[in-house]
Amino acid sequence: MKPPPLKNNCFAMPPGVDWKPVDAALDRLRDGLSVVVGSGDVPLAQAGGRVLGADAVALRSNPPYANSAVDGFGFSFAHLRDSEIVELPLCAGRAAAGAPFTGAVPAGCAIRILTGAALPEGVDTVVLEEDTTQEGERIAFRRGLKKGANSRKAGEDFSAGDVILAKGRKLGSPDLALAAAAGLSVLPVCDRLRVGVLSTGEEIVPVGAPVAGHQIFDANRPMLLDMIRQWGFEPVDLGHVGDDRGLLRRTLNSAAPRVDAILTSGGASAGDEDHVSAILAAEGNLQTWRIAVKPGRPLALALWQGVPVFGLPGNPVAAFVCTLVFGYPAFCRMSGQDWPERRGFDVPAGFTKSKKAGRREFLRARINRDGQAEAFKSEGSGRISGLSWATGLVELPDTEAEISVGDPVRFLPYSGFGLSG
Repeated sequence: MKPPPLKNNCFAMPPGVDWKPVDAALDRLRDGLSVVVGSGDVPLAQAGGRVLGADAVALRSNPPYANSAVDGFGFSFAHLRDSEIVELPLCAGRAAAGAPFTGAVPAGCAIRILTGAALPEGVDTVVLEEDTTQEGERIAFRRGLKKGANSRKAGEDFSAGDVILAKGRKLGSPDLALAAAAGLSVLPVCDRLRVGVLSTGEEIVPVGAPVAGHQIFDANRPMLLDMIRQWGFEPVDLGHVGDDRGLLRRTLNSAAPRVDAILTSGGASAGDEDHVSAILAAEGNLQTWRIAVKPGRPLALALWQGVPVFGLPGNPVAAFVCTLVFGYPAFCRMSGQDWPERRGFDVPAGFTKSKKAGRREFLRARINRDGQAEAFKSEGSGRISGLSWATGLVELPDTEAEISVGDPVRFLPYSGFGLSG
């Protein structure tokens, strides 16, 4: 089943808003976006990394029956004598996980029982084998056990009919184990979000192609395609388009039926050669967000034939940061997942910085041997090497700040955005 399309005003900011604070921009994205993919059932073995399209409900309780948590001897607690040393005769037979005891254990008797075995009728408590002494067909142990000791109740993990995994959860390996234990052989999952990536600009040349002195290789497209892959979405390479509005239009028209969202890089501002923003303004209900963020700022958002288009800055560092901060949560929401909050932790700064008020700043950083957040040597957004050097970002607030070595700063690891490294 396919959900309804996004509304034409999904990217519109309230009137009078010019420079958008990061948090306000994220709130607007969260409020304006919704799930854009369909859903269907897949076999359990194929559900890893997918997003649940509906709550997963247990078909069977876990454990499905009361069982022993240890190797030992089972008996009825109510029939124990109140003495310092407890002695019980053993009845014939034993209970094992794959071979349950089918009879009833007589009152005042015990039975040999192994880990995972169903508690036979007449057994509610188990004594650990190491805590007993056995002589012939009798066992002895010291008193002190509580009723139900060393046993697991039926359904103490979850019961049939319980929601074990909530809609919107991205399924990991432990989730598949949980679903299997609940008797679920198929799971309802969302279709993979298909995200197209398009590079623009005459100065851009695909890697491996001849390059002139005034041109640069396309660093954005391989980076963005891999980010989408790591997030579990389906990357769609839309190639490269020069400064040709007709070709850009044809490329967008061709892509729209094949993808659920489009990421472009370059041409998102308002210059003479910013053809992405120009064509989206003319034909795609463009909303140009000037975000109070460094690196970044211009972010073009539009709908092209109902498909959301995220127009990123052309600078690779700005494109990377904007995709992490804005693209990742937006795509998660569109794919059926819950909106993810930025995950980070406070560490001592391993750098000094004087920051002016007015913009949220994200510094390329990594944790050094002293447990400090070390910032990349240059804040220049043209220094692509800093992205590879870093293992995350330091987030500095919108307000003025004076950072000294040892001051607490917020470190956002790449892994918190769903990326390796």
